[in-house]
Amino acid sequence: MRNFDLAPLYRATVGFDQIADMMDRVLSSDVAQPTYPPYNIEKTADDAYRISIAVAGFSGRDLSVEVKDRALVVSARKAEDDDARSYLHRGIATRAFERRFQLADHVRVTGATHADGMLHIDLIREMPEALKPRQIEIASGDAVKQDVVDAKSVN
Repeated sequence: MRNFDLAPLYRATVGFDQIADMMDRVLSSDVAQPTYPPYNIEKTADDAYRISIAVAGFSGRDLSVEVKDRALVVSARKAEDDDARSYLHRGIATRAFERRFQLADHVRVTGATHADGMLHIDLIREMPEALKPRQIEIASGDAVKQDVVDAKSVN
């Protein structure tokens, strides 16, 4: 894997440090990426997304979904079985996990559902009115002249 020096990005930009930090995290090869549990990220509309995580063997009370510091954190811890079960083969993994998803600006979680061994988390990107493009009306030159007050007539 190639190593990229992001120092020029830090020197030449202001306010993009979050992108550089994210690139540092993604490109760092010393941290093993977890593969459990498997998940999908799908785009359901222009500004809507869904994260689906396979959580077979977990109940709703074993799962936790929270947003903190612009990160979606999904974790699970299996409650201890009260009855002592004896397994001949245990192929369904119910080990504890924690998955983190970095959220972009103006993305918020709208809900989560747990059904059929899948945890679905719905997200939506809501752009504030101040950031949406807006059309500026162009006034004619005559309208500008009518609004100007002569300084001599006021004094």
